[in-house]
Amino acid sequence: MPGLAALATAAVPDQSKRCELSTVSPNSLSRSLSVVIPAYDEEDTLARVVGRVVALPFVREVIIVNDCSRDKTGEIAEDLSRQYPAVKVVHHQLNRGKTEALKTGFALTQGDIVIVQDADLEYDPGEIADVIAPILAGEADVVYGSRFLVRKAARVVYFYHYLANRGLTFFSNLFTNVNMTDVETGYKAFRGEIIRNMIVTSSGFGFEIEVTAKIAKLKCAVYEVPISYHGRTYEHGKKIGFKDGVAALWYILRFNLFCSLKKSFKRNPAEFCITG
Repeated sequence: MPGLAALATAAVPDQSKRCELSTVSPNSLSRSLSVVIPAYDEEDTLARVVGRVVALPFVREVIIVNDCSRDKTGEIAEDLSRQYPAVKVVHHQLNRGKTEALKTGFALTQGDIVIVQDADLEYDPGEIADVIAPILAGEADVVYGSRFLVRKAARVVYFYHYLANRGLTFFSNLFTNVNMTDVETGYKAFRGEIIRNMIVTSSGFGFEIEVTAKIAKLKCAVYEVPISYHGRTYEHGKKIGFKDGVAALWYILRFNLFCSLKKSFKRNPAEFCITG
């Protein structure tokens, strides 16, 4: 696995017609990435996920947000924070959902790049370098890891979930006019200033739709890269369900039609010095 400094030396397109990214220099890239891990009842997989993440040579910090788990997730998270200096743990006193867990985690990040890593091993931490590479190369402000762009290793699970994902992506694209292939992916990476300044107001699993709509309003450079996917069954802890899909349809309408750019970010988007 190459380090970030090596990835940053990749050839980049002519930057004369776009604003320069506020990325860090190659000499400091080894400490530039923040990884946010929302966790709810993930005692079986959390330690393995964190172990793989902290083993990456370019991780600055790992922020675990325990969303009031009923099992030993909180205890395991605390043990991991004592084992790994880069790991920080926050506990919600009530179960508030994935979006609230992410909001808590994003607010605590300090890295120049921020990525979401689920705690259930559906997404392979070994592919984080691939996901953030376009940001390091100066080509992207936001990168989605797509499960459908080019098929890599993927566990065959629920056909209805596949249809729902493709349908929601199509419906979202109609309103954003952004040609995404997988808006519901769990792997999303951002330049830190973008996600820390975004005003997130959805709940449950609404983050995926909301962030897509607001990134589209920002008109920044968005890339997708192919990733593998090791989906879980409901028997093994998968949590998203039918009502979350219905809520996603409402969120597509709400955040594309009834939420302005001004209400989407805390600061003037021009200050982010985004690419065009």
